[in-house]
Amino acid sequence: MKIRVMRAWLENECEATGSSLETHVVVACLFLVLFPVALLLNGVALWVSLHLQSLSTFIVYLKNLLMADLLMTMTMPLIAASMLPGATSELKVFNCRYAGVVFYTSMYTSITLMGLISLDRFFKIVQPCGKVLGQNVMFSVIMCSVVWVALFGGTAFPHFILTDQAPNNRSASFCMALKSPAGTALHSYVVALMELLFWLVCSLVVFCYSCITMKVLQSFRNSGSNNRQGKKKTNRRVFLILLVFFVCFVPLHFLRIPYTLYQIFHISVCRQKWVLILHKFSVWVASSNAILDPFLYIYLCKDYREKLIDLMKGCGIDVQHES
Repeated sequence: MKIRVMRAWLENECEATGSSLETHVVVACLFLVLFPVALLLNGVALWVSLHLQSLSTFIVYLKNLLMADLLMTMTMPLIAASMLPGATSELKVFNCRYAGVVFYTSMYTSITLMGLISLDRFFKIVQPCGKVLGQNVMFSVIMCSVVWVALFGGTAFPHFILTDQAPNNRSASFCMALKSPAGTALHSYVVALMELLFWLVCSLVVFCYSCITMKVLQSFRNSGSNNRQGKKKTNRRVFLILLVFFVCFVPLHFLRIPYTLYQIFHISVCRQKWVLILHKFSVWVASSNAILDPFLYIYLCKDYREKLIDLMKGCGIDVQHES
């Protein structure tokens, strides 16, 4: 009887948010599968980064990106547990007020840092005259600090404070019912701002890596080099970066447009259940970036790659690598 009542209550709530009990359970299981893999890979990345000195802008950005991914990873079990049918109201409230907010804020911190990494490589390769900014470690430290303060100080902490209502409004989603009127207004502004931030960063990433590719290929032509392997390696590297970024984040932000219109403005066109179900799965896909970034570190950063190999050899693991 208790399970039947819980199922009925959850399905009534899901009717407002456009998702089903089965969707909650499947997505929760996906998060639980993703969590140990992400924790292992980012734990190894943290182990390596602790042995790297912050002597270059890329290492500074890498360490900050790693911390954002780790923070996002640590919220996954709480988010998954809150989606299961037996979750207590206290756990759901904690997820809405803290864990979910930290998850999304960490995600957008990662996205912004990936934009800064692309800009950093643009300065170094395409615009050598931008050395003052592109290769200045202090500049990268300041930029990372600004990102953390702006996103967590300007969005996360106000959400913590303004999500303070009793969960008694069943006409809205559980999390939205916890927000005060000021919290609801803040949520609307933040969601719109983060959507805009993503598309700005997406445009920056595409622009920077397109320019980098053209610059490198142009240098091959100017030098008369017929290094096809080098050209393929450059194209493959840029393609891999763009592929990870687009696969992880673009589906979520396409779906967030109708989802946001439904959640904030209650526009009826977005009441179709499949839109909001796809949105939940796209959030999981975006979180999978936490397991892909450690591989990008190996692929993009020679210092990181060499230090990882040295540490593995020190543990008795025999590895072979190509410079």
